[in-house]
Amino acid sequence: MMHSYQSFAVIGGDLRQAHVANQLAAQGKTVYALLLETNEALHRTLICEKTPGEILPLCDAVVFPLPLTADDEFVSAPFSARRVRVADCLSVLRPGAAVFAGKISPEMHALAEQFDVEMIDYLEREELAVKNAVITAEGAVAIAMEELPIALFGSRCLIVGHGRIARALIRILRGMGASVTVAARSYGSLAEIEAEGCRAVRTDALKTSVKAADVVINTVPARMLTEPVLSALKHDALVIDLASRPGGVDLAAAGRLGVKTIWALSLPGKTAPITAGEIILHTIENCLSELEEAV
Repeated sequence: MMHSYQSFAVIGGDLRQAHVANQLAAQGKTVYALLLETNEALHRTLICEKTPGEILPLCDAVVFPLPLTADDEFVSAPFSARRVRVADCLSVLRPGAAVFAGKISPEMHALAEQFDVEMIDYLEREELAVKNAVITAEGAVAIAMEELPIALFGSRCLIVGHGRIARALIRILRGMGASVTVAARSYGSLAEIEAEGCRAVRTDALKTSVKAADVVINTVPARMLTEPVLSALKHDALVIDLASRPGGVDLAAAGRLGVKTIWALSLPGKTAPITAGEIILHTIENCLSELEEAV
């Protein structure tokens, strides 16, 4: 499929975007890689130093990064010295172009509507969320193995939350021989946790539950590990926060208490960028196939 989409602009982002651009080019597509000029993983022949105004009107599809923007103004572009406003890209798109981005804020959706552009958030797609959860969990386990002075085998791990990432963590950690406790709110989740062979506790009992933990991994995008909870941790416990901004850990309190805390944002893009990029590419291909079928 994707026969109707032959020219692509891949704009900004990290190593995941470089992989998307490289693979599209390998498929024979025309690819313009913008705001990626210092990314060494990108094939040099794909680097495009022209402006979005010159390139985007030529493209059938546009792939923005994950996240689209960190400030609701400029495209996320850590591998470029250039700063380009999202609005300056949306204003010059070819009519009918397919437009993709990850983690699109309500403000950016509203901006796209002003330009009569429908942006598809690939982070909201089920197939991406399921696979992304697995590599996020793998990355968190890698951090724990590197930072802890003990083996995960026989360790006591507390997972906060019971979503996709938490369930992936359960499978990996139990497979490594860890003793796993999972904190959740709903009685349904608590029952599922027990059925998965783990100890289940309520999130409102975290202050008690954290006392024995060697490592605490938070997956909930809300302030779960408050100062009272952090103060109950063992002095050598490790906290890994996988939650998106504003995070689930009171970092100021953790600093005051001397709790070793790692806020692992955008973990797949750091620990497994090729795999993460491949997942994004496959998701975009699925979306394009659906768009073609709908015509």
